[in-house]
Amino acid sequence: MSEDLNHTQEDLEAGRLMFARSWDFLTSVTDMSNLPEAAGTEIAFAGRSNVGKSSLINALTGRKGLARTSSTPGRTQMLNFFVAPETPLTIVDMPGYGYAQAPKELVEAWTKLVFSYLRGRPNLRRVILLIDSRHGIKKNDLETMDLLDKAAVVYQVVLTKSDKIKPTQLARLVNDTQAMLAKRVAAHPLIIATSSEKNSGIDTLRAELCLLANQ
Repeated sequence: MSEDLNHTQEDLEAGRLMFARSWDFLTSVTDMSNLPEAAGTEIAFAGRSNVGKSSLINALTGRKGLARTSSTPGRTQMLNFFVAPETPLTIVDMPGYGYAQAPKELVEAWTKLVFSYLRGRPNLRRVILLIDSRHGIKKNDLETMDLLDKAAVVYQVVLTKSDKIKPTQLARLVNDTQAMLAKRVAAHPLIIATSSEKNSGIDTLRAELCLLANQ
């Protein structure tokens, strides 16, 4: 889970320093032709529209209003890019999925954009796939994993809102998820449990992203 022996104190400190820099919004993209120049390392965040993606990005960067949170599921309808000075990492906030209110043609357009980005972005190192600890992996999460497996993009499950369930439930969820991911060709084995509200697991996720950015 978040207490990962693979991350040393040096890793944790490097992650803290990288995310202590001044993170800011770079651009929003609705068409592949408008993507910023591929430079450094990109890590994309994906998840259901109410999984707490914006809150987690804000917690990572220490910027409460960096990624906009909304009470309306599916509000993020484009690829949003975030950067910091002298940092080799770019964070990409992908459109949330699983919303029922959006018109079918818009859903199809966003799906096409996301798949095109996944297949065609040379500096995309990993997708952080967010799963709500209270609900576990749902049908549309499995569909997204299928998409990522097909695109041959490594993805890593990060559990959100882990403070909302009991520790024994969380441990069972991690074990069950690890067993399921073992059968997935593009899934990273390490699962990180986080809580944006309690700030737990944030240091471990920062360290993981920092290691990726500097490889």
